Amino acid sequence: MIIFGLIVLLLLVGAAALFLLPALRTPREVGVADRDRLNTQLYHQRLKELEQDEAQGIVAGRAEMLADLQQNLLNDVPGEEKRTAAPLSRWALLPGVVVLLALSLGVYLKTGGWRQLAEWRQVMAQMPQLRERVMNEDKQPLDREELARLGLGLRTELQQHPNNVADWVMLGRIGMALNNATTATQAFAHAYKLAPNEPEVALGYAEVLTRSSDEQDNRDAAVLLRRLLSQDHQNTQVLSLLAFNAFEQGEYRQAIGAWEMMLKLLPPDDRRRDMIERSIAQARVQAGIDAAQVRVDIAMTPALERQLAPGSQLLISVTDGKSPLPVAVKRLPLGHFPQSVTLSDSDAMMPERLLSSLSQFQVRVQVAPGEGAAQSASNVFGESAVLPYTSGKTVAITLNRQTP
Repeated sequence: MIIFGLIVLLLLVGAAALFLLPALRTPREVGVADRDRLNTQLYHQRLKELEQDEAQGIVAGRAEMLADLQQNLLNDVPGEEKRTAAPLSRWALLPGVVVLLALSLGVYLKTGGWRQLAEWRQVMAQMPQLRERVMNEDKQPLDREELARLGLGLRTELQQHPNNVADWVMLGRIGMALNNATTATQAFAHAYKLAPNEPEVALGYAEVLTRSSDEQDNRDAAVLLRRLLSQDHQNTQVLSLLAFNAFEQGEYRQAIGAWEMMLKLLPPDDRRRDMIERSIAQARVQAGIDAAQVRVDIAMTPALERQLAPGSQLLISVTDGKSPLPVAVKRLPLGHFPQSVTLSDSDAMMPERLLSSLSQFQVRVQVAPGEGAAQSASNVFGESAVLPYTSGKTVAITLNRQTP
């Protein structure tokens, strides 16, 4: 601010100097002395020439020609006093200097942004308090105007410390709160460039890209969210964003799978369950699909059933009939046989691989031994043939085989 004031002062002094310098010079008298001296010299030169011409007999009538020369001299050199131009008073320029300074100051006050400069200085003075309030949940939350002030202060500080990841993330959050997509996207892009392996940074960037109206941003967000999900299968924030992203892109089956995985992770009394179930129903309507289900009727020979310990469990898995990697899995406490179990998309292992997406399937049921169960019991299983998939299909499996 001091440097700016000095620059303005120097400019004003320079402008005033340019205005005053011509008047500060010593005024040059404007007279006729030089002209009279020149005319006199010309008279004497003509007089000598007249005498030479008369001596050579070239001219006659010397008296008349001399009278003409004398008359011309009198006309060229009048006998009045020298005429000088009255010098301009220096004080007469003072109003001009005042007008120059006043006009310059007025233009600056009108267009120079001094109010914005004063507000910026005030914001920078308030930055410690604003930071404390936004970081402390016990403090009063910031309103929209205060959030905008904090964002201005953060942008200023980030110009001096561009590698501060936490401030870039905070600026991105403020942009999202103020519905400023440009600020939010640019801030999170900077933060992600600095710390691509930080889950919080990647999740925030994915959220911004998911909210974007640009389809390429949405696709980039989906790639980023799948990477995050591969690192943490139980992250409900990632699943929620992935479901919303897939739904917005028309990938309704993936959205359903992500929401159903969330339902398995959320507590029974979580308030979000109702909203998620409504979203699943809406996605099914949009996709034109019914609830994908496979019913498995399970039986076991009495001899093998007597070998099972009370703590044993049933592990039911569905594959695509080609890869041993399960598409859907369900684990249940061991009950009495025969019993029936239903699997659906909510039992899918990954949201992009749903039961309803299969063209064929194979079901395998295995006894998972509990504590104290006989070793042979852990080898009991049964599986179906590879069958064409249709929703609501019933498969009967008898547990009558044991692995060596």
